[in-house]
Amino acid sequence: MKILTVEEMREVDRLTAEGCGIPTLTLMENAGARVAEFIQQRFPSFRQRRIVVICGKGNNGGDGLVAARYLREAGAKPVVFLLAAASELRGDAAANLKRWQDLPGELQLAPDARAWDDAKTSLESAEIIVDALLGTGARGPVEGLLRHVIEWVNGSIPRAQIISVDIPSGLSADTGEFEGAAITANYTITFTAPKAGFFLGSAQECLGQLLVRDIGSPPNLIEEVGKGKLRWLEPREFLPFAVPRGPSGHKGDYGHALVIAGSVGKSGAAVLAGWAASRAGAGLVTVATAEPALATIAAHTPELMTEPLAATGSGSISVHSLVGDRLDNILRGKRALAMGPGLGLHPETQQFVRVLVSKRPLIPLILDADGLNAFDGHTAELRGSNGMLALTPHPGEMARLLGTTAKEVQSHRVEIARKAAADWGAHVILKGHHTVIAAPTGAVFINSTGNPGMGTGGTGDVLTGMLAGLTAQYGSRDWERVLAFGVYLHGLAGDLAYADFGEAPLMATDLIHAIPHAYQRFYEESGRG
Repeated sequence: MKILTVEEMREVDRLTAEGCGIPTLTLMENAGARVAEFIQQRFPSFRQRRIVVICGKGNNGGDGLVAARYLREAGAKPVVFLLAAASELRGDAAANLKRWQDLPGELQLAPDARAWDDAKTSLESAEIIVDALLGTGARGPVEGLLRHVIEWVNGSIPRAQIISVDIPSGLSADTGEFEGAAITANYTITFTAPKAGFFLGSAQECLGQLLVRDIGSPPNLIEEVGKGKLRWLEPREFLPFAVPRGPSGHKGDYGHALVIAGSVGKSGAAVLAGWAASRAGAGLVTVATAEPALATIAAHTPELMTEPLAATGSGSISVHSLVGDRLDNILRGKRALAMGPGLGLHPETQQFVRVLVSKRPLIPLILDADGLNAFDGHTAELRGSNGMLALTPHPGEMARLLGTTAKEVQSHRVEIARKAAADWGAHVILKGHHTVIAAPTGAVFINSTGNPGMGTGGTGDVLTGMLAGLTAQYGSRDWERVLAFGVYLHGLAGDLAYADFGEAPLMATDLIHAIPHAYQRFYEESGRG
């Protein structure tokens, strides 16, 4: 779906209310219900948890009051703190305050600093805090009582889980910056569509895990109103990939992927990439590697074919592999090429990578890991790729390619990925939390799947292999969407593996084993079943 600005989101809400006959009070009801549902699903023991809902006087506070009501009806005993006098609430928010009082629900009023200081000690035992102070319409710096409350919540209850309603209070939904203070959430439940500022500036420090929930606006409204090129990855983005294979299909129909990877001591990277390419659905997969590493790779996964390449004395691919027509013969008939995992940093190997890229093979090329490291100081050689090159750097690799710092890359992820894609004529997949997929056309996708447990060795090799396998199947006609699907499916596999093993124990091979389950989940959510 499209990612919207605040003004666009306001227009979607207006058209939903006026054109679709869904009152704003119903939208607020749905929003609060989605927050309550998340808490019930995420915290099975929510009835025994001390839940505090901190509300402001606007519609965001109204959403929080609805969430509190649903939680109470489900058996919890939430306490609502209202940072305003009851008489200050208007419209839908005032209506939901009355509903809360009619239950009756526990309400503590803190319209000024003195009242807050008297009341805040009762929050110190909170285990779940719902932040419903300020919504996307807030303007200007957060000062006074609201700033004091936000800073107190961020610093005084370290064990509490903070769930922000629609947006962390104080954060700008257009710029991703904040003045004064902003809530640092563990989870943000936003409605209808993500907001552009979530992926800019300092937003990543505030959002925690971002979840998008439907509250009634038709998807076509989001597409019609949104004018930008930022898109949020969800199953509807990839419906063409949910079509079943034909009954007469065979391995030749699904493409042959070539993975150039591995060296002595790093053969595992080649195994992971080749194995993942096969699991992702390529009809055939060949791994070309330095001859001394070949036996190890071939013995691990019998479905992989292998090709030996000339080696350096240290057991990595030698530049002499380019002599004659051997490599041209290996490339013949392939529909995708991935290069980089486990190649090593030997100068000859790096030269091999640069020369091969300079020849611009007439098939899509995915460059990762040591394939990217070969261009440290040689970034200009990446230009002019005509969209047939995809780069998959993590922030540190991107920083080295651009001669900047990882901190700078992380602070401007979307802008940097988009500019690099335009400058190099390549697709840029900037990995990390909310991986950014930027196309030379200016289109940008933001990934919605994945978790911190995937920050372990080998998961990047798995992604490279999956991208190669999917490219072999679907070709490069709509390559930016094929690549985005690979990133989405990779993160989904990581999420399913996390559900089985948790964050810390997660391994790259767990992702590969989860790929079939990720496909099944995608099919179910796409309506294929």
